[in-house]
Amino acid sequence: MNHFAFALLGLAAATFTAPAFTQTTRPDNALTAEIITVPVKGAGVRGGDAPMPLHVFKPPPSQANASVEPWPVVIFSHGRAGTDAERAAVKNPVQISHVRYWHAKGYAVIAPIRPGYGDNTAVDPEASGIRLPAGSPCIGRADFNRTANAAAHAVRSAHAWLQEQNWASKDRILLVGQSVGGLTTVVACGQNWPGVVGCINFAGGAGGNPQTSPGASCQADRLGEVLSNAGKTTQAPSLWLYSENDLYWGAEAPKQWHKAHVELAAAAGQKHTAEFFAAPPVEPDGHRLLSAGGRIWGPVLDTWLTKNGF
Repeated sequence: MNHFAFALLGLAAATFTAPAFTQTTRPDNALTAEIITVPVKGAGVRGGDAPMPLHVFKPPPSQANASVEPWPVVIFSHGRAGTDAERAAVKNPVQISHVRYWHAKGYAVIAPIRPGYGDNTAVDPEASGIRLPAGSPCIGRADFNRTANAAAHAVRSAHAWLQEQNWASKDRILLVGQSVGGLTTVVACGQNWPGVVGCINFAGGAGGNPQTSPGASCQADRLGEVLSNAGKTTQAPSLWLYSENDLYWGAEAPKQWHKAHVELAAAAGQKHTAEFFAAPPVEPDGHRLLSAGGRIWGPVLDTWLTKNGF
């Protein structure tokens, strides 16, 4: 099953004005970390700025290459829980095991809790306009562009903060995300932020409901448009990883999204690669590929990183 599809990706111009930052810190019990508060412009109540916690994990001194600054950095984007209560309960935006994977390679990791999650649920910028009632198919017309662009806007604030940090290598940044965070990563990759050299999408998408529609996401064609359109402008190489028993998207839709992404990239004359890895089943749900399938994706990601000089 360890097979790849290769594709051309491309370039997009992007402009961004870095906001002013305020900083508060507290220790993280799992690893040496800081939690910094950065503003997300226009993402708050009545269009005001929204404060966004940003978890910062620098490599510990015991790790190989950890003493060498500036460090390359992973910006990690979390997924989206299905209910308001679950989104409000988000406290840790990235799994510690995943942080340790990157620390072992000498990378720092920063992971925001975007507006609409955790302590900041007064607004929900990423709402797509659909409802997923129990026992029924989705209701409403999905606007997955809204979801992806709002999330990417928030993550860009984390990227802007990173540009001001002396310990960070400004030209060695990887974007990594899971589920809605994977969708966010693909769209953000198409915006070609300064210093972003690669993008990794774990099970990216939106609108899935494994209870009412297992293996078939809501309005998958509209989601595919968002993912594929990013191919027109993406400059950095990317890796897409999906499990065959993903109960949110199924096995075939992600392959179709990737194929369309590749075709639009080629039509736009782009020259960078997007690789697809179809992972074998991960029990009990392939959507948990990142958290439960490390023995599967670890060697694949290792190979991709080495091949691209990361």
